Amino acid sequence: MNEQKPFYITTTLPYVNAEPHVGFAMEIIRADIFARYKKLMGYDVFFNTGTDEHCQKLWADALKVGEDVKTYVDRHAVMFRGLKEMLGISDDIHFIRTTDAHHESAAQEFWKRVEQNGYIYKKQYQIKYCVGCELEKTDSELIDSKCPIHPTYTIELIDEENYFFKFSAFQKPLLDFYAKNPHFVVPDFRFHEIKTFIEAGLEDFSISRLKSKMPWGVAVPGDDTQVMYVWFDALVNYISTLGWPENSDQFETFWKNGNPTQYCGKDNLRQQSAMWQAMLMAADLPNSHQIVINGFFTGDGGIKMSKSIGNVVTPNQVVDEYGTDMLRLFVSKEVSMFEDSPFTLERVAATYNANLVNGIGNLVSRSLTMAQSYDVDINDLVFPQFADIAHPAYERFDYAEVTNSIWAEIADLDKYITDTEPFKTFKVDPDKARADVHHVITGLARVSMLLQPIMPATADKIAELIKKREKPSEPLFIRK
Repeated sequence: MNEQKPFYITTTLPYVNAEPHVGFAMEIIRADIFARYKKLMGYDVFFNTGTDEHCQKLWADALKVGEDVKTYVDRHAVMFRGLKEMLGISDDIHFIRTTDAHHESAAQEFWKRVEQNGYIYKKQYQIKYCVGCELEKTDSELIDSKCPIHPTYTIELIDEENYFFKFSAFQKPLLDFYAKNPHFVVPDFRFHEIKTFIEAGLEDFSISRLKSKMPWGVAVPGDDTQVMYVWFDALVNYISTLGWPENSDQFETFWKNGNPTQYCGKDNLRQQSAMWQAMLMAADLPNSHQIVINGFFTGDGGIKMSKSIGNVVTPNQVVDEYGTDMLRLFVSKEVSMFEDSPFTLERVAATYNANLVNGIGNLVSRSLTMAQSYDVDINDLVFPQFADIAHPAYERFDYAEVTNSIWAEIADLDKYITDTEPFKTFKVDPDKARADVHHVITGLARVSMLLQPIMPATADKIAELIKKREKPSEPLFIRK
């Protein structure tokens, strides 16, 4: 076992029925920032993401375009794999697909354990069902007979015999677990929301579909007439990615001892913090350590940005124009950590010019031009260790506070140049001018370390320029 402390973090697995949008880009970037932070703090990190490929809407979408469903999901999964390079995600991230053979066998083993423990049964039932949410809906959750999150989908009426999970048996165990883990869900108001939901009473939920009606899914063990319902399949990815059940060492290291942390959007609150936790209890497996809940991006008029509505912005629209690190900065600094936030390309442009062109880009150019021109000796400069200067707000997932503190340091260094005017001082007192520039470069080295989790490519570029005492051959960020 690695001597470093283990840490596990995962995103949700998005459906592969359309190209990725900026909402999921925000989720995976923020999870990556925390994974990078933990690595820099000395942890052995297991970082997981992937694609959810078994659900009714994927099967239906493949039928619409006349394509074999496996070919359809294979083609779309490639786009999500491409996010790693596009968004500057850690090279060692684990990418799982729910159509992977190992995941399917792990999901079946999980089913067997829950069934053996007495928490699965079969019954006839009737429900109203939102294909977009993959959840049962009560009349009180619908607006004009539509799901408010997926208004373009028709609510389906399901009447069939399926397997059910005894969710109702876990009201007290879940509330007891929440009481013992007062920081289980971040932020607090989302934790209050899920506790209120649990306190109101739980109903068992369906975990299978008739294969004759919806054949695309993992086979139910011992019953070839049924396939697993998406949540009971997909949620198991968080442990199947660790090689569970065969790889007990890796599972124990990262799930039992690695404080497993799950990043998700607010539409996943119930699934991640209640359903999945009850499923783990039913299988006699340890619970997650923490669930972090993002808000949504909204488009024009404050409407949720979603694939089903068709008002999404894709991450490549931002990256192609402004670069990867711009998008990483935007979702860290300019967007609420937990509430809904507007996303427009105009806001991105304003942030780019103010913070990158006029901010860090201008500081790097000014300071390193002076260091080179005045022959400033920076051989004694030592880059600080990240762990010695890391902002405590990381542990609260408050990246806005982190980035604002970094940009405050950038502003202070700019002010120092303005106040001391080394470009004037050099004419009358070269040693003082060099000392002033040395002070700025020392501060810039600190900034480059602070930027490592947020903007790793930019941080590396600044550090390389400092070590070579070399001014940029072209601006780090071109004005748009």
